[in-house]
Amino acid sequence: QVQLVESGGGLVQAGGSLRLSCAPSGRTFGTRDMGWFRQAPGKERDFVAAIRWTVGYTYYADSVKGRFTISRDNAKNTVYLQMNSLRPEDTAVYYCALSEQWRARPGATPREYDYWGQGTQVTVSS
Repeated sequence: QVQLVESGGGLVQAGGSLRLSCAPSGRTFGTRDMGWFRQAPGKERDFVAAIRWTVGYTYYADSVKGRFTISRDNAKNTVYLQMNSLRPEDTAVYYCALSEQWRARPGATPREYDYWGQGTQVTVSS
C-alpha cells in the first residue's frame, strides 16, 4: 500500500503564495506520476497539475498555468506545488495523488490515479 501525506495549506490573501508538499510512503516503487487536484464545496474534483516521477515532465490545467509550479525532489521522495498569484477562486481542498498506471502522459482525471492523500485546505481571501 501507499500512503500520501500533504502539508502546507492555509489562509492567504489574494496575490499571495503558498507551497504544498506531499510525501508518499510505503510501496512507492511503482510510482509513475504524481498529481494535484482540488475540490471546492459543491464542485467536482478538478485537475491542477501533474508530474512524471522519473523524468519530471509536467502538465498543468489552463487555469493555473503561469501561476503554479509542480516539482519533485527524488532524494526526499516529495512532490511540491508552488502556488503564486493566488486568487479567491483557487480556494479549495487540495489533494495529492499517485498513479501506477502506464500512460503516454500524466493523467488529468481522478480515475487515472490510484492513491490519494487526505487533502489540505487552501483559502484565498479577497
